[in-house]
Amino acid sequence: MTLLVLNLKLPEYGEAMAGMELHQLLTIQLHRFSNYAMSFLLLAIFWIVHHQQFCVIKRTNRTHLWINVFILMFIALVPFSSSLAGDYETQTFAHLFFSGNLFLIGFLFYINWIYATTNYRLIDRTISPARIEIGTKRSLVLPGVSLCAIVLSIYIPPWSSVVYLSVPLILSRFKN
Repeated sequence: MTLLVLNLKLPEYGEAMAGMELHQLLTIQLHRFSNYAMSFLLLAIFWIVHHQQFCVIKRTNRTHLWINVFILMFIALVPFSSSLAGDYETQTFAHLFFSGNLFLIGFLFYINWIYATTNYRLIDRTISPARIEIGTKRSLVLPGVSLCAIVLSIYIPPWSSVVYLSVPLILSRFKN
């Protein structure tokens, strides 16, 4: 999460910037600050989802570890995909890349949950089917929201990331 801040930088101070005040230079970067905040919150959600899943998951195996390695691979890509969407805010492909990255993270969290809970593979048999079902629904939120963002990226790229603000609201509707 801390790597996201590396995307926040002022333009090189030169002749073109000589007459500008610091607050003007920061104002020019507002899209990067909003992108930073959005990405930071999304990574926080991933962290929370991971912890919630592992409150139930009590064992692991090689396949499960590999699923988690792939989750980490795409999470590590978030600073780049976030920067891409921030730097090329009007470009459809930049937002498709960002939302595609988030879709893959969400989908892999879903796979992680399904793999762990199927036939109580990595969880205790005392976990109720209702709790497993809630976990399944929760793990489908991010892929679903990401698909909406992907569609919006095609029509209004700069606004496609706004749908991610709904993720915490939707997740709060599911009780553990």
